[in-house]
Amino acid sequence: MAEPTLTDTAAGPAALRRSPLAHLADRLRDATVTGPRGVAVSEWPYATMVSLRVDPESFAAARVEKCLGAALPARCGETAPAGPRTTLWLGPDEWLVVAPPGAAPLTAELQEALAGEPGSAVDVSGNRTVLELRGPAARDVLDKGCPLDLHPRVFAPGRAVSTQLGSVPLILWRTAEDTYRLLPRASFADHLARWLIDAMSEYALPEVP
Repeated sequence: MAEPTLTDTAAGPAALRRSPLAHLADRLRDATVTGPRGVAVSEWPYATMVSLRVDPESFAAARVEKCLGAALPARCGETAPAGPRTTLWLGPDEWLVVAPPGAAPLTAELQEALAGEPGSAVDVSGNRTVLELRGPAARDVLDKGCPLDLHPRVFAPGRAVSTQLGSVPLILWRTAEDTYRLLPRASFADHLARWLIDAMSEYALPEVP
């Protein structure tokens, strides 16, 4: 994952872009724990995100699905990967389309697919950031402050839900057995990152027999 940095390859406002956690990059890196109880956290800055609203039973939804290259997730927790993008279920008629930094957001294409029918497709890339928590102890760290049952039989890789960690509302997305992506609002990112650093610290200590 790319480290958060100032974007210096473009002129104008983009050259001043700074991720919500750029000031904590060193602390996040230093918090890494290795070994059998290892855990690490890093920011996935500038991810592309589109807020999508549409009636799933409408003709517009069928056109949107064609544009995305995958059916819209139909139930809580479901996700739909298609190429570099993954669509996360947020509600009966609401989804979040997430793609790696630099990916085309498809906003214009999705708006065209709506074709004037009720719904919306809005680029909200600046609204959230993404933290990736990974390692054998990642689930243990989350269990300290998340009310969900994170056992794989309930929350398997590929699941994503709106929940809370500590006092921070976020979207929690399990992307692999020991890997989770956390999507907080940008204004909560600093608090969440510091909470994670603190919660990870005990795993650097020798395990008590």
